[in-house]
Amino acid sequence: MKKIVFATHNQGKVKEIREILKDFDISVVSAEEAGVQEDIVEDGNTFEENALKKAEFVGKIANEWAMADDSGICAEALDGAPGIYSARWAGENAPGHEWVELLLSKLKDMPEGKRGAWFETVAVLRSPTGEHWSFVGKVNGRIAMEPRGIAHPRLPYDVVFIPEGDSRTFAEMSSDEKNALSHRGRAFRQLREFVRNMS
Repeated sequence: MKKIVFATHNQGKVKEIREILKDFDISVVSAEEAGVQEDIVEDGNTFEENALKKAEFVGKIANEWAMADDSGICAEALDGAPGIYSARWAGENAPGHEWVELLLSKLKDMPEGKRGAWFETVAVLRSPTGEHWSFVGKVNGRIAMEPRGIAHPRLPYDVVFIPEGDSRTFAEMSSDEKNALSHRGRAFRQLREFVRNMS
C-alpha cells in the first residue's frame, strides 16, 4: 500500500489522516487530487453504509486503496437523531448554525441530566480488489444548554457537545485536545493499527 485516496473534499480531514499515518510510507490524497470531482449521494441507512459507498465510488474510479468516513451526532432523547442526517436535517444547504439551533430547539425542555449524546464516526478502508474493513470511533457525552466556543465551519456541533469527563465543549478545546478524544481520531487510529499490522 503506497497510496490511499480519501473520499472527501475536506482538506482538514485529509490533513488529520496524513498526520496519523505519517510514520508509514503512504501518500494520502483527496478525491479531487485523485481526479474524482463528483459528489457521492449519501443515501445509506447507517454511517458504515455511507462510508463504504464513498470508498467504493472513489476506489473504483482511481483503482487505488481508498478510504472514507461518515460521522454524526446522536442524541439519546431523540432516539439517536440526527445521526446519519446530522449535516442535512436542517435542510440540504442550511448553514451549520441552523443545525445547532434545530438540535437545541428539539432538546429545549430536556434538563441537564437528560441530554446524553454521542458522536460517532465509521471509517472504511477499501482495497483495489474490493475487500473492505470498518473502524468505529465513538465518544459519549452530553449536549450543552447553549453554544460555547468557536467551531470549525465544517464541524458546527462542536459548540454544543461536551465529552464525558470534561466540562468544556469540543469547540472550547485546542485541536490537539479534541483530536486526542474525538470519535474521528479514534476511528482513524484503529485504521492506523490495521495498516501497521499489514506492513
